[in-house]
Amino acid sequence: MTNFTWLDGSIVGVYILATMIAGIAVRKYVGKVEHYLIAGREMNLYLGIASLAATEFGIVTCMYTAQSGYVNGFSGAVPGVLAALSMFFVGYTGFCVKPLRDAGVMTIPELFEIRFGKRIRWLSGVVIVLGGLLNMGVFLRTGGDFLVTVCGFDPKYLEITMTVLLVSVAVYTVLGGMLSVLVTDFLQFVVMSAGLLAVTVLILVNIGWEQLTSAVEQRYGAGGFNPFVHPKMGWEYVVANAMLSMAMVLTWQTTIQRLLAAKDTRTGRQVYTRTSFFFLCRWLIPVVWGITALAVLTPEEVGDNTLMAMPMLLSKIVPMGLMGILVAAMLAADMSTDASYMITWSSVIYNDILAPFHKGQWTDKRGLLISRFIVALIGIFLLFYGLWYPLRGNLWDYLTVTANIYLSSMVILLIACCYWKRSNSWGAAGAILSGAIIPITFLVLEQLPATRHFAKDIVGPHFANIATYLIAGSAMIAGSLLKPKTSETKGA
Repeated sequence: MTNFTWLDGSIVGVYILATMIAGIAVRKYVGKVEHYLIAGREMNLYLGIASLAATEFGIVTCMYTAQSGYVNGFSGAVPGVLAALSMFFVGYTGFCVKPLRDAGVMTIPELFEIRFGKRIRWLSGVVIVLGGLLNMGVFLRTGGDFLVTVCGFDPKYLEITMTVLLVSVAVYTVLGGMLSVLVTDFLQFVVMSAGLLAVTVLILVNIGWEQLTSAVEQRYGAGGFNPFVHPKMGWEYVVANAMLSMAMVLTWQTTIQRLLAAKDTRTGRQVYTRTSFFFLCRWLIPVVWGITALAVLTPEEVGDNTLMAMPMLLSKIVPMGLMGILVAAMLAADMSTDASYMITWSSVIYNDILAPFHKGQWTDKRGLLISRFIVALIGIFLLFYGLWYPLRGNLWDYLTVTANIYLSSMVILLIACCYWKRSNSWGAAGAILSGAIIPITFLVLEQLPATRHFAKDIVGPHFANIATYLIAGSAMIAGSLLKPKTSETKGA
């Protein structure tokens, strides 16, 4: 049962149409590859804030944070607190992001070439794209599951829903690139914020904060409020997420894309500091929704699929009219995320992986054509990967492991590139390879029946993530010290 009606469908339809028109309309301003990939470095502060906030909140974000609230209580908001602190610290101090933006590059691997050489630039690009696409691969099915549950669609139409969503986003992203992403992000930020606030007020008015805290206390006790005493979290959960938060702030491609698209370094840093509060809100609001599902739904209703607890709740409590605003808000969040991810990964493929082929000498016409072709190929890959990949376990754990395929090494390389003069290509190569091997191995072991118990229950994703950062850092230090620095460049 759901309260989604023709009125709500009309609201959603008008929103999608308006977004498509706005996204396609700016294509005429795209005349160079730089316009397409980083909006000509003309992004101002407020557009940057809205764009980054919209990008970093999608349906998949809402799903994994709400699941964290359902299974962990208020302790599930810890990653949001850590992300907000990391964003503010980096923006306020300029740690790494100032030398990165001052370098005038279009991607992080381009900066690495200055210190570590062309091979490291290419290898970094490969690892970034591999981790990014694997991470994004579950977005479509997760979004489809949400819409099917909230709107009451027949599950057999899930694949069709996913395809329509992807095609809608791909059309304006292929045509307008980063300019279309920024313009549509602003619209999506407005709609998304309205929907999130309206549903949260509905929950607090009709259910109340006391009932939410009581449900957490009854189910999880002190662990529902303190992650250090939670039986499934503990210090390793906090440490792993602290490492992940700092790495994401410094090297996550969608975040870095806003820094590099900003009109100057000062604007880029201000985007970080002023968006930091939203990074807390993007966790806290869905966590409250997940806790509400814990308080309202019975364990029999939810079953083992805790990821769907929040959509089941919304399908029951959100009334007609507001349901249309909610679905439009979730679509706004999802379309913004998908578009940004597609353009950011394509920028690395074009600028770094294909660098040995074009050597910066392709005409803008050819570069635009190839960049658009890359975006289309990414869309095709995401569609097929999203259809067949079987997600096992907690969604947030999967996202952290796949993200660490490149975050663990890229953050080490970026810090070393900016601040350690003895770092060199040997250390960089060691960090990239060791940082990628552990997460990939963990994903493979998690899929094999014979090793699934060992990977999930004995090692666990948190220890695997901590080990990834420590080993990648050790590899950078050992490799750099083993090879004397001779002819490599003098620094970033």
